[in-house]
Amino acid sequence: MSYQEVYRRSIDDPQGYWAEQAAELHWFTPWEKVLDDSNAPFYRWFVGGETNLCYNAVDRHALGPKRGQAAIIWESAETGLSRTLTYFELYREVNRLAGAMHNLGLRKGDRVLIYMPMVPEAIIGMLACARLGAIHSVVFGGFSVQSLATRIDDATPTLVLTADAGMRKGNPVPLKEMLDASLELVTTDSVRHVLVLNRNLVDIAMTHGRDLDWHETLAEHNVRYVEPTRVASTDPSYILYTSGTTGKPKGVVRDTGGYMVALHASMSQIYNVGEGDVYWSTSDIGWVVGHSYIVYGPLLKGVPTVVYEGRPDHPDPGVWWRVIEKYGVTCVFTAPTALRALRKFPDKWMHGSDISSLKTLFAAGEPLDEPTYQWASHELGVPVIDHYWQTESGWSMLTNPIGVEHMAVKPGSPTKPAFGHRLEVVDADGNRVPLGEKGFLVDHGPLPPGMLLTIWGDDERYIQSYWSHFKNKLLYMSGDYAIEDKDGYFWMLGRADEVLNVSGHRLGTREIEEVLSGHPAAAEVAVIGVKDELKGEGVLVVAVLKQDIAPITQTRVAEEMRQLVRDKIGAIATPNAIQFVSMLPKTRSGKIMRRVIRAVYQGDNIGDLSTIEDDATLDMVREAVDVLTQEM
Repeated sequence: MSYQEVYRRSIDDPQGYWAEQAAELHWFTPWEKVLDDSNAPFYRWFVGGETNLCYNAVDRHALGPKRGQAAIIWESAETGLSRTLTYFELYREVNRLAGAMHNLGLRKGDRVLIYMPMVPEAIIGMLACARLGAIHSVVFGGFSVQSLATRIDDATPTLVLTADAGMRKGNPVPLKEMLDASLELVTTDSVRHVLVLNRNLVDIAMTHGRDLDWHETLAEHNVRYVEPTRVASTDPSYILYTSGTTGKPKGVVRDTGGYMVALHASMSQIYNVGEGDVYWSTSDIGWVVGHSYIVYGPLLKGVPTVVYEGRPDHPDPGVWWRVIEKYGVTCVFTAPTALRALRKFPDKWMHGSDISSLKTLFAAGEPLDEPTYQWASHELGVPVIDHYWQTESGWSMLTNPIGVEHMAVKPGSPTKPAFGHRLEVVDADGNRVPLGEKGFLVDHGPLPPGMLLTIWGDDERYIQSYWSHFKNKLLYMSGDYAIEDKDGYFWMLGRADEVLNVSGHRLGTREIEEVLSGHPAAAEVAVIGVKDELKGEGVLVVAVLKQDIAPITQTRVAEEMRQLVRDKIGAIATPNAIQFVSMLPKTRSGKIMRRVIRAVYQGDNIGDLSTIEDDATLDMVREAVDVLTQEM
C-alpha cells in the first residue's frame, strides 16, 4: 500500500487501523473500546484492555525463539568497556531487580526516579518499573541539583535509582553526590530508598537506612521471577519532564497501551527495521528519543538496540563510525546537532571504518538543514531521513515512512504527517493559511496513540499549554511555526517564541540559520534575537567555522554571510553582528544556550546560573559564560 492509502485509513478509520496494529502485541485482557474521545482533549486508547510493557518488550522474545539474540549492546567509549545482553539475560536481570524493588515495598502506581548514566542497569531499571506497574521518571544524568530537586518534589518518588557517577569526555559526573544535594533541598519526604550502582569511578557517601548498594541488594533478595503486573492500557507508564514557558518543567505523562502500539508500529513503518537489523539511537535515555528508541521501540520489535556512553567526538571523531563497524549497525537515529559536529572534522574519520552495514540514517530533534543533509547523504551513501516530533508526541508527527513508501526527499522538510496525525498550518485565529504561508503547526483531535495523556498532577495546565490557544477551536498547539507546500510537504521554521520582530517584520531564526548554514565555511550556526533600539530586535549570528578556515579570512566570511542573507531573505534580515566562536555552548541534550549567548552579548546581568538554562548543569552554564565572554 502507498503512504496515501495507509494515511487515509488511519484518519478515516482510526479505530480499525489502530486495532490492527494493537493485535500484533500481547494483551492479558482485550480492550472493550479502541478509542474513547468522550472527554476531549483527554483521549484514551484501548480502553478496558490490560497489558504490560515489560512483558511485550522482554518476555515475548526471551521466552521464544529470540532468547539467545542480542537485546542490549552496550558500548562505553568513556570507560573502554562493552557488554551484550541477550533477551534471556535481560529477562533474568529485569526479574532480579523487579523482585528486589518489590521487596523494598514498591507497588503499582508508585513513582521511581532514575538518575543514571548510559549503562544497561538504567534500562533494566526502566523495564523493572514497567514490570511492576510502577511509573518511572528518568532524569537526564547531568541536570543541575536544583533541577533534579524540582522533579523529585513534583513526582514524589518512593525509590531513586542512581550510580556513583557518569562520564563525560573522560571526566566523572558525580551523580550520587548531586542526588544527595538535591535530597537536601526537596520539600517532599517521599523517598524511602536510594539504590546505588557503584561503578568505582568516584568515592561516595552512603546514608544508613536509605542508601542501598545495587549488587548487594539484588544478591540479598535473590528473586528469580516476578509476575508481570497487569496494568490498564490507560494507566501511566512514565513521567518525562520538558521545559515550560513558566520556568517550571512540565511532567509529560505517557500511557501504556497506546504508547506501546504506536512504537511497535513505527519500527517497521517509519524506520523499516525488522529481522536481522541492529538499531542505534545515539540519544540518551533521559530524553524522549531515548525512552522511545533506545529502550521501548527496538525491544518491542525484538531487535538489538545499541546503548552508547560517550560523545560523538571523544576520544576522537571516528568513534561513532567504529561502533557502526563493530556491531554491524543497520539503522542510526541521531540529531542534526551531532551530524554538524562531525561535519567539522575531515571525512577521513568516517571513511576509516567499514560502515557498509548501514542502510538508513534518521535525524530529528531540530530541523535538518540542507547543507548537513547533503553532506551526510553524499558521504554515507544511504538514505538520510528527516522527521519531526516532540517530547509530548512520543514518536513522529511528520515523517517519511520508508517502511511503507519511501517518498521523494525534499532536503529541509520532514515530509508529511505520520499516520493518525491530522496536521495543519493555521493563523492566530486557528484558520488554515494558504499553502506556502507561515503559521502555527497544529494537530486535530483525536490525537493518535502515544501522545501525552496530560501533565502530571495538573490537567488544567495540560489544557492551557496545548489546547487553549485558539478561541472556540480545540486544536493541539505544537508551539512551532511551519509551512505546508503545494505537495503537502511540511517545513519547520522553529519555535514560535524563536521569531524575531525586526522593524515590524517577523523573521524566523530558523529561516536565517538555513541560509547561513549553506556557506561552505560554516560548520554550525545559531541566530539569536538581540536588543536593537532602532529596529526593536536585531539579528545576532554566532557561528563555528570548519577547522581549516584561517582566522585571517573571518572578515571575508562574515561579509559573505551578510550578503547571503540579503540575497536569500532580504536586507531586513541582515545580521547586526556575526561572532565566530570555537564551539556553540549547548546543554547536555544538545540545545544551544541561546539565553546565555544573548545575555553575554548584551552585557546583561546573567542572574541565577542554576536556572538560566533548564537542562544544563551549573558548571556547563558557567563554562559557557566564561568562554563566550573571552571570545565575544
